[in-house]
Amino acid sequence: MGLFNFGKKKEEQEPACVCNEPVEESCCCCGSNPADAETKSCCCNGEGESVVSIKVLGAGCKSCHEFYENTKEAVKNAGLSVEVEYITDMEKVMGYGIMSMPALVVNEKVVSMGKVLKAADVEKLLH
Repeated sequence: MGLFNFGKKKEEQEPACVCNEPVEESCCCCGSNPADAETKSCCCNGEGESVVSIKVLGAGCKSCHEFYENTKEAVKNAGLSVEVEYITDMEKVMGYGIMSMPALVVNEKVVSMGKVLKAADVEKLLH
């Protein structure tokens, strides 16, 4: 019966945050007591997600710079108080696994790559 894992007990899983991520000490919504998570705003992937960091990854070309300007405009229109970071260092770009540029990274997750989005499109991604 071991072939299909029948009869084996499932390993205990770590408690999950409201956003279904493992509980982390540094997470503002999980903290030390996951039971309180629903009353706090979440910095992970849950409904209470807040934008903490925005990065535009590019090679420094005209289209990448245009995407950077569109992203800054979208952040301004959305009323966010987050500074948009423009990264052209190829080692850092490759660290995100980006193969086509420009790319948009929100809260350390790649949300767009290979297209120059207009400000309205970026704003939709931020919401």
